[in-house]
Amino acid sequence: MMTVLVIDDSMTVRAIIEQILEGEPDLAVIASASDVPSARALIARHAPSVITLDLAMPGIDGLAFLDELASGPHAPVLVVSSHTRPDSAAELDAMGRGAAGCFDKARLVSEGRRFARVLRKAAHRKMSTVHQRAMPPVRAETPLPA
Repeated sequence: MMTVLVIDDSMTVRAIIEQILEGEPDLAVIASASDVPSARALIARHAPSVITLDLAMPGIDGLAFLDELASGPHAPVLVVSSHTRPDSAAELDAMGRGAAGCFDKARLVSEGRRFARVLRKAAHRKMSTVHQRAMPPVRAETPLPA
């Protein structure tokens, strides 16, 4: 069972992610946090298999938290943000700071099953300060036009 920590300042988004993952037998949300200080404590307490992280949060933002996590071994991080559309500056920045992948927050509801697949792929990535930048990031598949 892969355990997931959800970090997002929006209660609605946290609930959507929990609802999506509720139907996945191998994924379980063990905790959620609305800010980085709470997330730090939950990571220490639960040692999740994978973390979902929003970039735009009050106080310490997601990019700064990625930098903090990069200082040592940590669970893989899937950035879930409206700022990380494919090949956007924010996506490239997040991946350069050690994110295992990115998923567009606007597609959570319509592409929940794909989100779960991308999260699984991210969870299987072993992150460390030595390897995180050398490994290619997990990208959400882009659907082919009909």
